[in-house]
Amino acid sequence: MTTDLVLRCAGRPVGRYRHRPALAPQLSPRPYLHPVTTLGGTPVTEERPEDHRHHLGVSVAVPDVAGRNFWGGRTFVPGRGPTLLDNHGEQRHDEWKLRDPDGFVEDLSWRTGGTALLRERRTVAVTALTPTAWALDFTSALTNPGPEELSIGSPATNGRPGAGYGGFFWRAPKGPAAPDVFTAGANGEGAVHGRTADWLALTGPGWTLVFAGATEATRRDPWFVRTAEYPGVGSALAWDTRLPLPPGGTVVRRVVTVVADGALQRPEAAALVRKALS
Repeated sequence: MTTDLVLRCAGRPVGRYRHRPALAPQLSPRPYLHPVTTLGGTPVTEERPEDHRHHLGVSVAVPDVAGRNFWGGRTFVPGRGPTLLDNHGEQRHDEWKLRDPDGFVEDLSWRTGGTALLRERRTVAVTALTPTAWALDFTSALTNPGPEELSIGSPATNGRPGAGYGGFFWRAPKGPAAPDVFTAGANGEGAVHGRTADWLALTGPGWTLVFAGATEATRRDPWFVRTAEYPGVGSALAWDTRLPLPPGGTVVRRVVTVVADGALQRPEAAALVRKALS
């Protein structure tokens, strides 16, 4: 029997990491964080919602690793559209390198059958910022352990415009109204989706999430944003071009997310990001 890891900030539980969840194969089983809450206790993640059963709180999910689906659900097939295929992989927890209430370091393998297509070192840390805000620091380092080049793709690289999702992804709770989304210079889903920005804020009833790329490579990745259909934000590894990964090569991405009570405005969001990254 395994026990989930409860993450704490300022003595309060703010996240539960499910490192060995029991999930159906079509969900692309993987470790994930849920529930994640503000310091005031407001939930800011959603798990297996009716609209997308494969959305799992906060996770790393990629719809196309050498043709294998590590996102869950259907695969976009040129000429056929989204199609349910028997191509789902699994992210398997291998071992903890560090496990504390304020974070962890974990080794995982991304498997199809008995083969590890990718190996991952995942580092997650919790930091207090203010009495009403904390930060989740999430780094994923993906390594190709095999003798041949792999490539990471998305529905967009396979022919579905605007659907360049894949990588760090945060599914937020669906409320009675669509959340607001903004960056330092733009407002609304249409203005921020598929574009780069140093940070991006999503605000719902009683909460704000502010996502920031913490490395130069991460800041070059466009943001995948949904608010009208459902609330979700991701940092896209392969927005419109496949990302090659040579034998022994590693791709590293780091996203720091401010989790705050209340609806932040631009100056507050920017100030908390600066503090989280300092």
